[in-house]
Amino acid sequence: MADILHCDLNNFYASVECLTRPELKNLPVAVCGSEKERHGIVLAKNQTAKQCGIKTGMSNMEALKLCKNLVILKPNFEKYVYYSNLVRNIYLQYTDLVECFGIDECWLDVTHSKIFGSPYQIAEKLRNEVFEKTGLTISVGVSFNKIFAKLGSDYKKPNAVTVIDKNNFKDIVWPLNVEDMLGIGKKTKEKLNKIGVFTLGELACVEKTFLIKKFKKWGEYLYNYANGFDLTPVSNYYENKMVKSVGNSTTFYKDLTNNQQVLSGLTTLCNSVCERLKKHNLPPPKTLCLSVKNNKLETTCKQITLPKPTYQSQQLIQHAFNLFKSIYAWQLPVRKLGVSVCNFASNNVQLSFFDNQTSKDKIDNVLIDIRNKYGKDYIINGNYLFDKKIAKPITNDILDIHFLGK
Repeated sequence: MADILHCDLNNFYASVECLTRPELKNLPVAVCGSEKERHGIVLAKNQTAKQCGIKTGMSNMEALKLCKNLVILKPNFEKYVYYSNLVRNIYLQYTDLVECFGIDECWLDVTHSKIFGSPYQIAEKLRNEVFEKTGLTISVGVSFNKIFAKLGSDYKKPNAVTVIDKNNFKDIVWPLNVEDMLGIGKKTKEKLNKIGVFTLGELACVEKTFLIKKFKKWGEYLYNYANGFDLTPVSNYYENKMVKSVGNSTTFYKDLTNNQQVLSGLTTLCNSVCERLKKHNLPPPKTLCLSVKNNKLETTCKQITLPKPTYQSQQLIQHAFNLFKSIYAWQLPVRKLGVSVCNFASNNVQLSFFDNQTSKDKIDNVLIDIRNKYGKDYIINGNYLFDKKIAKPITNDILDIHFLGK
């Protein structure tokens, strides 16, 4: 039986801000997106803000109504990545079976780390060491599978360790609401509630065959997760670096109402994706996916197989724009666009005699180098001139690179 830990940095963004800016320590602090650019929601809050009723995902306006003296800060992802890496290096001193789940969470398999003590003792050592070396706190779930370990880290916060084992999981896990379990979102919760399933204990007692019939393959996962039958291994940190997909999305400062505005937005997104592909030295992708959210928050997604693998920006822009025109009929304005690529080709790609791809790649590389040296908007696409805010270069490329095993 495996010994799995799930380590979750408490109120991570806000905690880093309070750590690096001591004057904020006793004030209610929330890290929020920009209201002007319509990203105005709470991304993280410190404990003081939490006590005022501030919740992640709440709009900035709602948060300020609850706490008039709330300090709202813009996110600083470079700083968060720095501290995230510090903490991961601590984890890696105990095991190389460390699987990252976002910037602030990791699973650790400590089955073969008994030299450091029992799983509970290791969790306590990690909690103390992270605080001593970084000033940040973690909550740790200790269990025999990944799903229950995750529930454990959520069960008691902040700065705590919760053990969920074979003897007590029915007492701790089964009374929880179904939405507390990883993988159960709003729609799945609604479907489960409609059939009278509200707690994880009730879910565990539903016949597996019924869940499979109702939810197809996902039904088997629901049954296994609720009953503690999850056998998913924790990936090796050093073997888990193969990128599965690269993408970016943005909510625009105003609704888009015509194709020219969409083309401007797609140009920025595709440039960002291409820059990441080359930054990580990835082979060209075979598949492109586009997501479009209208101003009623309804999302349309479609992916296509590219005529040939490419990471040349102008080609991706054209394919993305053609895909948009094929799936969107303009019944409503566009609020948000997202572009991602996946299914990467091998490095041995057949070149065409009729397309000077090498020259185009060189041009892209020169543009990327210039932007990196002098700033993202030093050289711009012509689309930028139509509306500078829509075509504004994207600088945050931290959270939209996904690795195998995620």
